Formats: sequence, C-alpha cells, structure tokens
Amino acid sequence: MKFHYPYIRMTERLRKAGLLAILAACLLLGGCTMLREEKIKLRDLDFTVLGEEKIPEQLKAIIEEKKTSPFQITYTDNENLYICVGYGEQETGGYSIAVDELYLTDTGVIVSTTLLGPEAGAKENGTPSCPYIVIKTEYLEQNVTFE
Repeated sequence: MKFHYPYIRMTERLRKAGLLAILAACLLLGGCTMLREEKIKLRDLDFTVLGEEKIPEQLKAIIEEKKTSPFQITYTDNENLYICVGYGEQETGGYSIAVDELYLTDTGVIVSTTLLGPEAGAKENGTPSCPYIVIKTEYLEQNVTFE
C-alpha cells in the first residue's frame, strides 16, 4: 500500500495551525477581560446644584447653545468644577433632574443623573422645556465619566 506522504504532512500542519489559532483567540479574548479597569470608589464628592442666577456667564452661554439637544459638559474656573447634564427638548415643562451619584475614583470623577418626568395627572402647559442641571463641586484635574 502506498501512502501519499505530502498530503499527510499538510493535514498535520493545518491541524496544528488551527489549534494554534484557537489557542491564540482564547488568550486574546481572556486578555481583554483582564484589561478591564475596576473603578475603585475613593470618596463621595460634596456638591451644590446651581440655580440659573449662580451659573457663570461663560458657562450659561455654552448651555444656551446646546440645551435643545442632550449634552454632557464640564467647565472649570480653576476654583470649581462644574458638571452639566442636559436632556434636550421635552414636550412640556415640569421635569426635574436627580443626582444619583457623584464620586471620585482612582481613575476620575463619576457622575450619574436621572431625568424625572412631570407628576402623573399634573396639568402641564404645552410649552416645550429643555431641562438641564449644573453641579458645582471642588476643582479636580480628573476626567469626568457620565453614567
């Protein structure tokens, strides 16, 4: 019986190459989860929610330009950090915004807010509104992550 030697050698090579490819894919996929950073909460940040009259003029102008669309911006005057979140144009008024979390991690500042709608059954005028919030906190040279 005659064996076709080059065919067997090629099949073994392909099998080894396939196994190496599978092994490399497993290592790469496993490595991605290892690189994911855990955010370690260092401390909650004290903050104040500003009324329109307390917002710095430059920041007020920026908000005025952006308020009809959802936005997330930060602003600093080198004394304070201002974190602004806008929810864009809504059909009616009566909305409010809650600050769920504001804290410092080892990688930056985390902020989380929620848009709260008008109370059920409340008669709202049909005038559209553009709800936004301006949060004033201590000056930090950290990246801000909006969640």
